[in-house]
Amino acid sequence: MNELSLFLPCAAGVEDFLAQEVHALTGRAGQDLLSLRGGVRVRADWRDALRLNLHSRLAQRVLIELSHAPYGSEHDLYAIASGVAWEIWFTARNTFKIETTAQQSPLKSLNFATLRIKDAIVDRFRERAGGVRPSIETRWPDARVFAHLDATHCTLYIDTSGESLFKRGWRQDKGDAPLKETLAAAMLAASGWWNPETGEIANAPLYDPCCGSGTIAIEAAQLALGIAAGSVRRFGFEKLLPFQAHVWAALKAEAQAAVRTSTAAPIFGSDVSHRMVDFAQRNAERAGVAAAVQFRGGDALQRMPPAESGVIVLNPPYGERIEVGGVTRGRREQAQTEDGGEFFQQLASHWKKSFAGWTAWVLTPDLQLPKRMRLKESRRVPMWNGPIECRLFRFDMVAGSARGKPAA
Repeated sequence: MNELSLFLPCAAGVEDFLAQEVHALTGRAGQDLLSLRGGVRVRADWRDALRLNLHSRLAQRVLIELSHAPYGSEHDLYAIASGVAWEIWFTARNTFKIETTAQQSPLKSLNFATLRIKDAIVDRFRERAGGVRPSIETRWPDARVFAHLDATHCTLYIDTSGESLFKRGWRQDKGDAPLKETLAAAMLAASGWWNPETGEIANAPLYDPCCGSGTIAIEAAQLALGIAAGSVRRFGFEKLLPFQAHVWAALKAEAQAAVRTSTAAPIFGSDVSHRMVDFAQRNAERAGVAAAVQFRGGDALQRMPPAESGVIVLNPPYGERIEVGGVTRGRREQAQTEDGGEFFQQLASHWKKSFAGWTAWVLTPDLQLPKRMRLKESRRVPMWNGPIECRLFRFDMVAGSARGKPAA
């Protein structure tokens, strides 16, 4: 377990930020750390795999590569999976699950490909465990196997994370289609408020005026306090054979010792729905940051700045009708206020009037948003929200004008 090949998948557009974070957590660089399309590959050890699960805010999972070989048929997949020493990772009495993804694979059926990999794993255990074989469990398996098929090669992984790492463990109250915590962290990294390589936080207030259940503000508060992303959740590696409780306990104690008691800059969140504000406050309590973030109710078009200057980071309720009290209804292709006005135009006017000196970062799938807001963006960062291509636009607020000097 001293030299493993780890692959950490992430959202498209986040790879370089994740590579910086992995370097900070493992110290690996050069050929030991490669930024690839859709993730990062790093050569590290078992302890690093545990540390990455505990601390990474940008990775979706931490996978250990077990095999990478050419294939041309389902028979080849069986042979590849048969050659993996699965018995060093879990036992014949454990349950497991296989998830298969493909890109330009020549095979006609992913279900049949998955079945052949499953057969190979089961047959190997049956031969080595006196006829005893592990069972398939699709919902809560003890072990998760990931297979990826490209045009020529099959790669097999054992998962160490269990549930996806965006599930931090504190979000029990949520609204419709909440922002994933990993994407919120990516927005904070892209905005420069958080540096994933140094861990430094900008000495500037942070404000989310459409906070929903509090994802961005809570993620920021945990970063500011030095709270590990996975400090209140369980992980898949706890059920794998290499797991040693004392090693894990030491890593958690190390993380706990690094927690700070206060933040360098205040963090704010508000939402037009008081119900969502209640959700955000309860989530903040579970995340251990209730004292570090201030949530308030109020319309984003009316609330005044919580500080003289700072950074706005938001994923607005785009595509819904926005009304006082948080009621949403109407045509999804438009975002309108209760009086029928265009939400984003009114938001831009409010910012220009009241938020001079602030910098706003807005994540949206609408590539024409700056034009509709009548603002000139000083930066645009490509970022994907699941399957949706988005842009993170930066707007520099100057009083009474839509034209601000571009950021350096």
